[in-house]
Amino acid sequence: MKDTSDKMEHKFRDMLLGRSGEDRLKMGCSMHAASQALVKASISEKDPVALKQAMFLRFYGHEFEPKERKKILAALRKAAEQKGEQTERVGEKAGKIFRS
Repeated sequence: MKDTSDKMEHKFRDMLLGRSGEDRLKMGCSMHAASQALVKASISEKDPVALKQAMFLRFYGHEFEPKERKKILAALRKAAEQKGEQTERVGEKAGKIFRS
């Protein structure tokens, strides 16, 4: 659907290009952050790993073949498990220190 006249499209484009590269980058980053927040809010998943996987699928899933998507999702889970093991080890060490 196109509901904007060519004249207004050109005016809008000129306004955007009139901004500095830094401003345009900030705008793009802000829009990306806003879209991530909207997607996170729409996912009812409480598990952080499942949330990361769902975010990946929503933003980038269409860019990969099913076989590649499966590998990436597995890598996300593995990274989270490894991070969890590291967190557990740190917690165990902290517990030993405070029990001493």
